[in-house]
This record gives sequence, structure tokens and C-alpha cells, in this order.
Amino acid sequence: GSDDIIAGNVSKYTVLPAGYCGQPKKGHLIFDACFESGNLGRVDYITEFEYDLFIRPDTCNPRFRVWFNFTVENVKESQ
Repeated sequence: GSDDIIAGNVSKYTVLPAGYCGQPKKGHLIFDACFESGNLGRVDYITEFEYDLFIRPDTCNPRFRVWFNFTVENVKESQ
């Protein structure tokens, strides 16, 4: 669930639709937060245009998530 502890950042994580096999195509997003101040802990694919993003808690106060910092690559124009 959303209350699970998210310990680390995603690192060049390619999100693929369920059941898809093979190399990522344009539009299969690649998320990365493996850099200083990155805080994206998990990404769940919903549809081509919808993803659930789970942001790691702030270091000094785990009750809050007041900022986010990550990159997204491999986006197609209409996405």
C-alpha cells in the first residue's frame, strides 16, 4: 500500500505496461532520482498517460513530503 516504507530512489527505472516484453519503445517512460536531492521512491504504471508516483519522505521530518525531484526520459510528443 501507499504506507509502505520507501527506502531508496529509483535509478533509470523503465516503466513498461503489464505483459509487455522486449526493448522499451518511445513513450515507455524512464524515471530517475538517483542523484543528490532526488526523492522518487516508486513508480506504478496505470495507463500510458497516468502513473502513480511515490515520493520518499523528507529527511528531517518523515511525516511530510513537501518537495519532489526526479527526471523523466523517453517521452513521446503526445504524452
